[in-house]
Amino acid sequence: MSNPEQLITDYEAKLASVQENAARTAAEIESVTVSERSKDGQIAVKVNHTGNVVDLEIGTAVRMKPSLAQDIMRTIQGAQAKLAGAMQAGVPSIAGTETMDALVSQLHSEFPEPEPEGYVEGGYAPAQDSSRFVVDEEPAAPQKPAPPRPARPARDEGQDEDYFGGGFLR
Repeated sequence: MSNPEQLITDYEAKLASVQENAARTAAEIESVTVSERSKDGQIAVKVNHTGNVVDLEIGTAVRMKPSLAQDIMRTIQGAQAKLAGAMQAGVPSIAGTETMDALVSQLHSEFPEPEPEGYVEGGYAPAQDSSRFVVDEEPAAPQKPAPPRPARPARDEGQDEDYFGGGFLR
């Protein structure tokens, strides 16, 4: 039979080792970032290990471009899609484990590859020179004015203001 004090000492050493490995893995995961540039090189984004944008640079040449928002989103999605690969390369402490496989699988499902440029769900692509906003048709004018509301009856000064005698809706 083993010494109980030795069992506790061994357990505490093993626990300290597991905590140290967990802290190292967490630090490795938190240090993973991905940078991406747009096709024209005018937009640069950087995302952290959770896929959040931590840096965004927009060149002056594209600031007034009508599709700026779409270009920024496409660049962000491209960076987020590369996050799983960066996680595999940047976190060696859990490489080849079930934990890494689960993490990469989750990142792939959360941040899929962006759709090809020009892809529109449903197959409809508006003309490039058309406005992004569609103006609604002017509403038709009413046929005739609404009838006037009947005048409220004069309030009887002697009437009680409770719910039982005078009513509360006037």
